[in-house]
Amino acid sequence: MQTINVVQLDDSAATPTRGEAYSEAKRQLEICNACRYCESYCSVFPALHQQRAVDDEHLTQLANLCHNCRGCYYACQYTAPHEFNLNVPQALAEVRQQSWEEHSYPKAVAKSFHQHGSAIMLALVAGFALLLWILSGLEPQVQDVQSLDIEEQEAAQSFYALMPHNAMVALFLPAFVLPLIAIGVGLRRYWTSVQGQSIKLTHIRSAFNAAANMRNLDGGHGKGCNFEDEDRYSNARRYLHQATMYGFLLCFMATSVATLMHYLLDMPAPYGFFSLPKLLGVSGGILLCIGTAGLAWLKTQADPKLGSQRVWGGEMAFVVLLFLVSVSGLLLYWLGGTSILPELLAFHLGSVLTLFLLMPYSKMVHGFFRLAALIRDAQST
Repeated sequence: MQTINVVQLDDSAATPTRGEAYSEAKRQLEICNACRYCESYCSVFPALHQQRAVDDEHLTQLANLCHNCRGCYYACQYTAPHEFNLNVPQALAEVRQQSWEEHSYPKAVAKSFHQHGSAIMLALVAGFALLLWILSGLEPQVQDVQSLDIEEQEAAQSFYALMPHNAMVALFLPAFVLPLIAIGVGLRRYWTSVQGQSIKLTHIRSAFNAAANMRNLDGGHGKGCNFEDEDRYSNARRYLHQATMYGFLLCFMATSVATLMHYLLDMPAPYGFFSLPKLLGVSGGILLCIGTAGLAWLKTQADPKLGSQRVWGGEMAFVVLLFLVSVSGLLLYWLGGTSILPELLAFHLGSVLTLFLLMPYSKMVHGFFRLAALIRDAQST
């Protein structure tokens, strides 16, 4: 009888080497390619079945197509205690994690964050918040607001009295652009590694459609996945991902619109509630709060052995960071006229600055890589 070589990816032990992680994932996917029971579950299996053998480049692409919904694991007849011992979600999660670390720039920062994410995130938020609180001078530098008209009083009592608009731009523009450049370097490396071709508009449209409706989280039948409970299908994770994604995009749009209004239309902040930046920002912040809080809760309910346990803290730190950004932003709007404005502003800006700087190394980068994987997948169909 032929012996089956199984490499246990024990996340409580040392991190598996790239060779171990890739070899184990190849072993499992070769069995999946022969079985083909899960063909309709998501984009991973049709892409897998196009190949007779799985090489490193193809495996990297499959791992980044995987959304870790875990439906394939619960449907599989070859999981433990079967001798094949399949755990495809965990195997692909480890390959996916190693691909992010391998393609990130610089690599050491990504590995460090995913292993010590919570501590790094909390230290950066606290450090930046303290620094910004000190720089803001603790109190608004405006006196005798009663002598000003209503609009001038609102401006004087807003956070722009503590941190001028131009100062924010000078601080946050490099903190946003430089990480984007780092992400661009990583995406270029990824695209080369998966042998990406020239991108056409149809490829982009297909990828954005899949990302917009979270097609790969519907379980292949529209009932959703069983991420948190193997006996029950649910679209909760799909909807919470959508709330997080669209909430973030609305907040980004609010900032972009406010920038255009400030520089092109000579309409400086602060803006009223029914202005476009406020409507976009408040609605986006609420969606982001709901999405991230829900995802964090689901993560505590799911079986950690079906993912890469060694980076659980880093993934949770990213979700919590997004939640802190959204909550502090909403509180800044609702409590901006109170005495806690300096502290609230410092905490919010510190959280945003941390989010920007950690973008290339936190799980935030998964959105960029997954979109690239969906574009690559559209080229193969």
